[in-house]
Amino acid sequence: MITPLDIQNKEFKRAFRGFKESEVDEFLDEIINDYEKVYKENIELKDKILLLNEQIEKYNNLEDTLKETLIVAQSTADEVIGSAKEKADLIVEDANLQYKKLIEEANNEVREVQKEYERLVKEMFIFKTRYRSFIEAQLETLDEFYSKIEDSDVSIDTESNNELELQDNEIEEDIDDLGA
Repeated sequence: MITPLDIQNKEFKRAFRGFKESEVDEFLDEIINDYEKVYKENIELKDKILLLNEQIEKYNNLEDTLKETLIVAQSTADEVIGSAKEKADLIVEDANLQYKKLIEEANNEVREVQKEYERLVKEMFIFKTRYRSFIEAQLETLDEFYSKIEDSDVSIDTESNNELELQDNEIEEDIDDLGA
């Protein structure tokens, strides 16, 4: 490429009937000035292009890094979400197992309470039956006693006292059998 210095140092041969030397020199000076400006501007623009290309390369590297970071972040987020879902599933499964266990324990407790209730009802029925029998026996004994008194003399002899004592003993034994 021709530089402004090449233009300035260029010498033309002299010829007869040639151009006016002063006009050619003036014109060449104008060309040198303009070409020098264009040449300097061209060098500055090339430097700017290099600088901008370096910046573009940096930005491209930064973009690649950001893309890789986003990919890593996305995969990490996916792993965290997957892990959280697994943990949630385990928690739900554990809660269901505990729920079933609690329900089973409650059902067993209800069965035990029902058995205890039935046992107590039977015991109450047995107690009622025994007590009723005891009272009926005592009423019969009293009826017999009063009917004997009405049939016999008003005086009570020693044999009657013995019978009463025997009856009292029987009553006490019956009461003991009832657990009272």
